[in-house]
Amino acid sequence: MPPSCFADRFGDLITLSPGERSALARLEERERSLRRGAVLLREKDPLTELYILKRGTAMSYVLMDDGSRQILRFSFPGDMLAASALAYRDSAETIAALTDCTVAPVDRAAVRGLATEHPRLAGLIIAVDQVERVALAERIAGLGRTSAQARVAALLLELRDRMRALDPSITQSFALGLTQEEIGDATGLTAVHVNRMLRRLEIDGMIRRAGGQVTLLDPAALARTANYVDRAARLDLSWLGPAR
Repeated sequence: MPPSCFADRFGDLITLSPGERSALARLEERERSLRRGAVLLREKDPLTELYILKRGTAMSYVLMDDGSRQILRFSFPGDMLAASALAYRDSAETIAALTDCTVAPVDRAAVRGLATEHPRLAGLIIAVDQVERVALAERIAGLGRTSAQARVAALLLELRDRMRALDPSITQSFALGLTQEEIGDATGLTAVHVNRMLRRLEIDGMIRRAGGQVTLLDPAALARTANYVDRAARLDLSWLGPAR
C-alpha cells in the first residue's frame, strides 16, 4: 500500500481499516510541487479542487483593505488546503508555500465518492474541520482579548504541538521556521513588537532561541501566559463508530 500522509494523520486519531487507509492513499495519487514562496491559490480564484499537503509547510491568509496581511493558519503534512472548495466556487483566502512543498490535488467528486464508500471517513473530515475551526476561533479571541505576549506564547505552543504530532521525537525544542513578520501577521503585531515579546519571554525564562531553534524552557508558565488549552487532549471521536 502506498504511503499516505493523510492516512497517517487520520490514523493518529482513530484506527483505520485497510480499506479506509487505501481509500485515503488514492486521494494522493496526483502530485504538484511548489517552491518556497509560491502561491497555490489567491483570494477569489475559482475553486474546482482541494489539496492535501504531503510535504512542507504552507500558510493561508487574507489581505486587508489597507494592504496588511492576516495569516489564518499554518499547515503541515496531512492537512487539507482549500477545503472551502467543498462549499464555495471561489477561494476565500490565499494559500502560499512557506517551504518547498508537495501537494496532492483532490477533485470534489473524489471526496463525494469517499463519503459514499467510507462514511466514517467523511465524518472524520468533518471532525478535523471542527478542530481547525476551534483553533481559528481561539486565535481570533486572542487577537481581541489577550496581550501581545500571550498571543506569541500561544502561537509557539501551537507550533510545538503540531510539529510534535508529526515527529514524536520533538520534546520542547523545534525549528521555528517563521520570520518575525510572519509571526506578526498571525498574531496581529508588527515584527518589531514580536521581537520585543520574544525577548521578554526569554528574559522571563520561558524560552530560549539559538540557531533558528526555539526551546520551551518552562512550558507550564508559557501555557499560563497564553491561557493555552490543549484541545487535542479533549477530542471525542467515539461517535464515529467502527469502519464498515
